[in-house]
Amino acid sequence: MVADYQKRFGFTALLISHEIPDVYFISNRILALYGRKIVFQGTPEDFESLDHPFRQELISSLESLGQELTGLYSRRQFKVRYQSDLSQRQTDASYAAAVFTIDELDKISERLGHDVAQQIIRSLGSYINKHFGAVGGFSSRQTINEYATVLPYSNLEESQRIMEDFTKDFKKHGIQGVKTDIEGEDQSKECVEFCVLAGLAQGKPQIEIESVMEFARFNQKELARFTCARGGEEK
Repeated sequence: MVADYQKRFGFTALLISHEIPDVYFISNRILALYGRKIVFQGTPEDFESLDHPFRQELISSLESLGQELTGLYSRRQFKVRYQSDLSQRQTDASYAAAVFTIDELDKISERLGHDVAQQIIRSLGSYINKHFGAVGGFSSRQTINEYATVLPYSNLEESQRIMEDFTKDFKKHGIQGVKTDIEGEDQSKECVEFCVLAGLAQGKPQIEIESVMEFARFNQKELARFTCARGGEEK
């Protein structure tokens, strides 16, 4: 709320709190007290280079935060986790990244309602977490219809195998849940057709995550398609 209203009305807010992750996410300048001493003053970005136990405690506290509606990281948590996991690695180390997109989500919301659209989003998110989280990956909902995933210890070849397993499972079970959600709606509502896209890319610690994700978007291909025929048909 503070961040939203500050953006809308342009006021300056001074927030004092023990809820460190919340402060970190919404502030553009931070002063940190640790052991009755000021151990840091600066921006959240400057904080990434801090060499102090306080920073490690913050990273640990991020892991214990309650899950969001999607069950995944917020965009801010995602960036912090990315910087934390990869900052200690050698510059020639590589990792894999994936971007998932639900196509025509606006039509789903318009024709079948917001609740069905959210169920589809959650279903995709849970299957991403199931397959990629199990091998050390972490994910975030980047936009209303897009997820991003980083696999810090996987190369492109391994991530492709994980993607194949994910695709089979999502087609067999995940899309079935989507079918159930849609068939449970008012039969008089108009049907929709939508698809899930996915793309992979390889990155290195010194490359900005946004650039790696953009390349993964460029590599996106259709992963699964759902066609509603009132009786339901999935591909």
